[in-house]
Amino acid sequence: MDPFTASVPKENNGGYLKILPARLSGTVRLSGAKNAALRHLAASLLTDEPVILNNFPASLLDAKIHVEMLERLGKRAALRKQDCIILSQLTPSTSRLEWTGRSIRNTLLILGALVARTGAGAVPLPGGCKLGERKYDLHVSVLESLGATVWEEDDTLCAEAPQGLTGMDIHLRIRSTGATENAILCGTLARGVTRIWNPHIRPEILDLIELLRKMGAHIRVFGQEHIEVTGVEGLGGAEHTVIADNMEAITWLVGAAISGGDVEIEGFPISDMEVVLAHLKSAGAKIYQGAGSVIVRGGPCYPLEISTGPHPGINSDVQPILAAWAAHAKGESRIIDLRFPGRYAYAEELARMGLCHQLHGDMLLIYGNGGGLHGAEVRALDLRAGAAQVLCGLTAEGETVIHDAWQLLRGYDRFAEKLAALGVECWWKN
Repeated sequence: MDPFTASVPKENNGGYLKILPARLSGTVRLSGAKNAALRHLAASLLTDEPVILNNFPASLLDAKIHVEMLERLGKRAALRKQDCIILSQLTPSTSRLEWTGRSIRNTLLILGALVARTGAGAVPLPGGCKLGERKYDLHVSVLESLGATVWEEDDTLCAEAPQGLTGMDIHLRIRSTGATENAILCGTLARGVTRIWNPHIRPEILDLIELLRKMGAHIRVFGQEHIEVTGVEGLGGAEHTVIADNMEAITWLVGAAISGGDVEIEGFPISDMEVVLAHLKSAGAKIYQGAGSVIVRGGPCYPLEISTGPHPGINSDVQPILAAWAAHAKGESRIIDLRFPGRYAYAEELARMGLCHQLHGDMLLIYGNGGGLHGAEVRALDLRAGAAQVLCGLTAEGETVIHDAWQLLRGYDRFAEKLAALGVECWWKN
């Protein structure tokens, strides 16, 4: 079997990734953030003028699906270079997305943009990672608050506002990232002023706002209290650089630390990750800040006690990565996911590699013994669960086989290429 090839697992076909233990060493540059880039793609539906996105993570499966969806809606997408995409209008836009492939969560934002721009929209019900009860009632509430009628037809979510959307005060009962983004997108072309109370202010949302402002939107942010969007008659094109992916950043950081590695991470978004970095530093992470990069060196890992929450707290997506850290710490770590309680199914998969854990209600207890993991066959139940399995495989004795490894390609740009560059022997199998 030859080490890393260009062949990678395709979606839902049972492909797998094999990795051998390795000490991460070298330099890695962060790609554009998945959770920002997909929002920017949805925003391009608000205009027929070109939208140019630099630092675009073009290899992501979710990004490829989203681009194909835009093309079905009349957009033309062209890669100018490896990480730059140009989106322009090829044909008159349609308001109904006909799609039979895998859906993604971002269809909810596509729906909002379509209704704001054309007065109607129909999209497949959302997909994405199965994280317990990820409903879309908040998105429906946002559209209805702005004057749209929303209903379901089989596996399709439909909405219409024949006279256009009208600005209104929207009070979110929880700090929802997606609902905040949808309210912003819809408010840009709604009549009057839209105020979003109790929004989730996080780096990806601020990046979306920056792009929309470049397109001509009038948006003001009043801290965590509310966002004010004054509707305009139309938006134009823009060029924008997608922010670095903080989830990729924390993945390489934890991988370098637990494997005894020495890695320079270029473009590290330190200011966006102050809380999680503080926890990791207190748990032994050796992090050295340079000019535009961070250097991480391996060393002893100590237990963690974390709970997830809205930014600037610890993102729910981070906790499986921190579970990999806890597996290498000596002692008891405690993890509570306040956003998606019970998002711990990955722990049963890691138990196949020797992870010792218990569940106490909504709390995950991990009893680390400084590593002591062994290779096994596991399944990537979702994107970040797969990343945690890769991290544990770096120090496990023997070979680790991760089934459904296509999940990793949903959110990690050029993942196998970067692993190989950092010294990891890995093989994809379709």
